[in-house]
Amino acid sequence: MAQSFVLNAVERPDYGTRVARKLRKSGLVPAVIYGHKEANVAVSIKSEEVTKAIRTGARLVDLKLGEKSLEKALIRDVQWDYLGADILHVDFARVGADERIAIDVRVELRGIAPGVAHGGTLIQPLHSLHVECLVTNIPESIRVSINDLDLNQSIHVNELKLPEGVTVMNEADAIVVQVVPQQVEAAAPIVDTSEPEVIGRTKAEEEAEAEEKK
Repeated sequence: MAQSFVLNAVERPDYGTRVARKLRKSGLVPAVIYGHKEANVAVSIKSEEVTKAIRTGARLVDLKLGEKSLEKALIRDVQWDYLGADILHVDFARVGADERIAIDVRVELRGIAPGVAHGGTLIQPLHSLHVECLVTNIPESIRVSINDLDLNQSIHVNELKLPEGVTVMNEADAIVVQVVPQQVEAAAPIVDTSEPEVIGRTKAEEEAEAEEKK
């Protein structure tokens, strides 16, 4: 499971692009907290705190807003700058510790597929899985061993070993990863550029043609 993070949030009364830009220049990230039929709250959080949590893979955090008690929240959306280096904005959704949620979790392949050494190509149709679990039990990834995956073999969703309490909502027969034969490129057709042979001409016709060309 991911490391637990406590983020210190400060309520901000002002909105707008200019205000958000000013916050970022001072080392803060604008964010919003919503959900559970409570009012949305605009906040700011130290950039170093929220960046560390997100880059570590945290999905669930504890928010500390002023003198209020800790509030669990799910990181629902993160907006990055065009270089993917700095966080521009974060959306937090309030959750309860005993709440089950649906969320996408990445697939992590482990090992080396023997089928690749036998001339195959490894294909991964599913890079993430839609799962349901307790909000306090969100896995960092779903690990899939490919050490026994040979040529023309596949691993389906219903064959996965899942963490306790985690249910995959994808189709049971969906292929997660497979090894297929390498595609052989078809040889380019040979084009004959020579003049076609004329069949059935008599010697007299050839002599007449030669005479016309003089």
